[in-house]
Order: sequence, then structure tokens, then C-alpha cells
Amino acid sequence: MQIIRDIAMLRRAVSALKQGGKSVALVPTMGALHDGHLSLVRMGRRVADHVVVSIFVNPTQFGPNEDFAAYPRDEDRDAALLVEAGVALLWAPDVGTMYPAGHSTHIEVAELGADYCGAARPGHFDGVATIVSKLFNQVRPDIAIFGEKDWQQLAIIRRMARDLDFALDILGAPIARDADGLALSSRNAYLSKQQREAAIAFPGALKAAARAIAGGADVGEALAKAEADIVAGGFDSVDYVALADADSLERLTAFHKPARLLAAARMGKTRLIDNLAVE
Repeated sequence: MQIIRDIAMLRRAVSALKQGGKSVALVPTMGALHDGHLSLVRMGRRVADHVVVSIFVNPTQFGPNEDFAAYPRDEDRDAALLVEAGVALLWAPDVGTMYPAGHSTHIEVAELGADYCGAARPGHFDGVATIVSKLFNQVRPDIAIFGEKDWQQLAIIRRMARDLDFALDILGAPIARDADGLALSSRNAYLSKQQREAAIAFPGALKAAARAIAGGADVGEALAKAEADIVAGGFDSVDYVALADADSLERLTAFHKPARLLAAARMGKTRLIDNLAVE
């Protein structure tokens, strides 16, 4: 596996991978890799000839009081996992490469980024959209793969790619979960043993709400019960629990397809997100 930190070298290496009409899939990450990330790599190997993974902890998607400095970083471990997974190239730039002096451009996907995590983390999705657009321009992949765990992020990236005419396919990969149902996340590492055991209340409450809504229950009552169950399970607060149109992300007060149950909750200093299709 090549490890590259320079944009000119990256472009030469990707051009070599594409020789003979071969295709390239990009898996953007912030490192601290777990099996959720590796499931994206496995999908990439199924749908493309080569997989490129990026690791970059992007400062512009963190708020001033968030965990940018503390976000877990272990490139040697991550690189070993990617070699084992059959990745062709690791793109691992530094901040100066991604945001050179004088950088003053950002991308905002206004409507889709205004609610949910966008409301709880102002500016977060501007940072996401900006860095992903840069990665698309740098790597120029045929396919990009993102996890469905951050459903709002996936919707925003799809809209951005469509609006800005990026010539690539964007695929969503199913949420990878631990055996007890908690969605895999690099931030799960912040949880103490006791908190980790309590965290299963989060997916449990969402499953119950999804079943209730699909069965005809009042949406508002089902969402309120889910929020109460999450707090009762040991979370300190809930940023939101919402039923949304799966494509437009518009909040729904009555169930219709396609719909997605979106949620974010906080336990101690850790903020977790999750979502479920309502079918």
C-alpha cells in the first residue's frame, strides 16, 4: 500500500491505478478505524478495481468546544488494518496541505445542513462539504463510499455532488453494529465500561420507536417515548429524535415512505448518533 502526503504525488499515483480503464473507489475517513470503516473498504473492493482511503482529522468540521484535539489518532495502526484489507493507497495529508495559507473558500448545502446535527453543531456540515469536495477533486475517484450511520451527512454529500456536477457515484454502506446493536463509532472509545453497557439504550429506544411508528402509532408520542427511554437508559441529554423524509430530510409528523428515524444523544462528554429506516 502506498502512503502519500503530497497532492502532486497523489494525482500521479491515482492516474497509475486507473491505467487500462481500471476504476477507483474512495473511502474518506478521519482515522481511528474500526470494522465500520473496514466494511466500507470491503464494499469498495467489490465495486471497484482499487480502493483509496483518506485519513484526515478535519479541523473545520469541529466546533470550538468539541473534541478536535482529543480525537483518537493512530496512523500506524490504521495503516496496518488497511494493508490487511487490501487498500491500494492511503492519502494522509496534513492540515497545511489541505488548508494552505490564505484558504478562504467553503461550501454550504443550506437546507439539508440546517437541522438535526447542523443545528446542534453550527458550521459542522460546511466543514464536511468543503473537505469532501476537496477530496473528490484531489483523488478524482469513480466511486465514493460513506457509511449510512451519519444519514444527514450522506444526504448532504449526495446533494453537493449533484449540485456541483461531480462525475462520480456515491454509495451508502449499511451501519455496522456491535453484537448488542450499538452503532460502531470512533467516539465509542470515549465511553467508560459502565457507559458502554448503558449505551445500548440508544439503539433499543430507536428500534422500539421505529416499530411503533410503522405500526401506526402517533409519531409525536413515539418520538417523545424514545427520548424518555434514552435518558432513562443513562444518557444525559438528547439533541434530537426525529422522523424525517429519507431523501429531503424534512421532519415528518405522519409516517410515509421513505422515512428515517434520526437521533443524537450525549453521555458524559460523548455525543453519539444513530438512525433507522422505518418500514
